[in-house]
Amino acid sequence: MPVAHRTLGSGRAALDVSAEGLGCMGMSEFYGRGDDDESVTVIHAALDAGVVFLDTADMYGPFTNEKLVGRAIAGRRHEVVLATKFGNERREDGTRLGVNGRPDYVRRACDASLARLGVDHIDLYYQHRVDPKVAVEETWGAMSELIPRRAR
Repeated sequence: MPVAHRTLGSGRAALDVSAEGLGCMGMSEFYGRGDDDESVTVIHAALDAGVVFLDTADMYGPFTNEKLVGRAIAGRRHEVVLATKFGNERREDGTRLGVNGRPDYVRRACDASLARLGVDHIDLYYQHRVDPKVAVEETWGAMSELIPRRAR
């Protein structure tokens, strides 16, 4: 049975996604110990079934969920609408540093996510939590600078 699709956004920024998506957070943290091989199998099964919208974030694991998703979509990137988030800043050891929407952090977080995911672009990059200490215009301005000129 084909999976229904929907459109997120409009105009040149519109994304055609499966109506059902796969949130990958629990594969790396929050619901007990994960099994990476089993998680990759689940992601492959979702893609095979037509569920192409995958969601992750840098903070999940921390950082390990993006690596897991990157491993799962290697060789299949063209099949995936990939979403990831920034804003909940953490250290490698899991220490939570708080919400961060500073422009320099937005750029660093995006570069790090691209590297962990092993991709050259992210289809939907969004702010996990709004930083009350930074004007949203500053955060969103930094986000707009991440979009290649040809895509604007």
